[in-house]
Parts: sequence; structure tokens; C-alpha cells
Amino acid sequence: MVVETITIPFLLLIISSLIPPILTVDPPLPSTDGSDFIRTICNTTLYSDLCFSSLSTFANSIHNDWNRLARVAIYLTLSNTLHLVSYFQNAYSNCATSALKDCLENLKDAVDDMRGSMKQMKELVSTGSVQSFKFQMSNVKTWLSAALTNEYTCTNGFEDFHDDGSIKDDVCTRVEDIKKLTSNALALVNRYADKTIP
Repeated sequence: MVVETITIPFLLLIISSLIPPILTVDPPLPSTDGSDFIRTICNTTLYSDLCFSSLSTFANSIHNDWNRLARVAIYLTLSNTLHLVSYFQNAYSNCATSALKDCLENLKDAVDDMRGSMKQMKELVSTGSVQSFKFQMSNVKTWLSAALTNEYTCTNGFEDFHDDGSIKDDVCTRVEDIKKLTSNALALVNRYADKTIP
């Protein structure tokens, strides 16, 4: 009987000493795939939710690499713009409106600008002189800015366009998405340049 009365308090003491570690929740470990990095950097862009949702799928290849993040953002914008041009050419192949034709030309020019910026990013040498790096980054920014200007020119061409609304609304809505991607890509390029140039 004495053994039983000593054993019960002893067991309660042992159990109570184990409860706090069981109830303690460890803070989550930082992600190693780059998604936290992407979220943090995307929060500095104008369209942060779009930035994160579009780039987070590439987290395993981006990791914490500023250059890769900027390149993927440009590539993603270029790819979406190419798909959009193809969509417009197929969906409105019988449409002879000058606003649409001009818009398509503007988008094709934007594609060329994005390709120029992508090519420069691939050839970027951050180990060279600071002056050379600044020049290269200036080229990337100029091409992306030109792409954004072409996208705005495309939608501006529909300001005086009057139809049943379907073509104008479709084109402007879809190009607006491209503008947001381009804006984010340009913001990420600017952040990369600011981070890299002392």
C-alpha cells in the first residue's frame, strides 16, 4: 500500500514534466525552396499577389537568387505575351479593325523588347566592372520600359473604339494582365540592380 501511494505521485510528477514539451509548438522552419524569398521580394512590387502567385511555382529553381528571380519574371512575362499574341491572331483572325492590328503590332514590339532584356540578362556579367554592370542593367530596364509602353499604346488605341464591347473588353482585360506582369518584372529587375550595385 505504501508503494502504491508513492508510485502515484511519482508517476504524476513524471507525466506533468512531459506535458510542456508535448504542448510546445516549434516555430516553422524557413522554407528552403525560395518561396519566402519570393514572397518578401514580391511584396515590394505594385502587384504583389500576382507576383507571388506567378513566380512561386518556380521557387525550387529560384532559391534565393536575385538574378534568377528577375530572369524568371521576364521569361514568364515574355511567354504570356507570346501566348496572348497567338490568342488574338486566332480569336480575331476575321477582325479587320485598325485598333486590333495596331495592338498586335505593339504587342509584337513588346515581345522583341522582352527578348532583348532577356538576352541581356543571360549575358549579364556581375563580376566585371561596376560601370559595365550598370550599363547592362540600364539596357534591361530600357527594354522592359519600352515593352510596358508598347502595352499601354495597345490599350490606348481602343479608347475611341466603339463596338458591342466584346473585342475591346477582351483585348484590354488580357493586355492589362500582361502590363501587370511587365510592371512586376521591371520592379524585380530594379530591385536586383539596387541590390547588386554598391
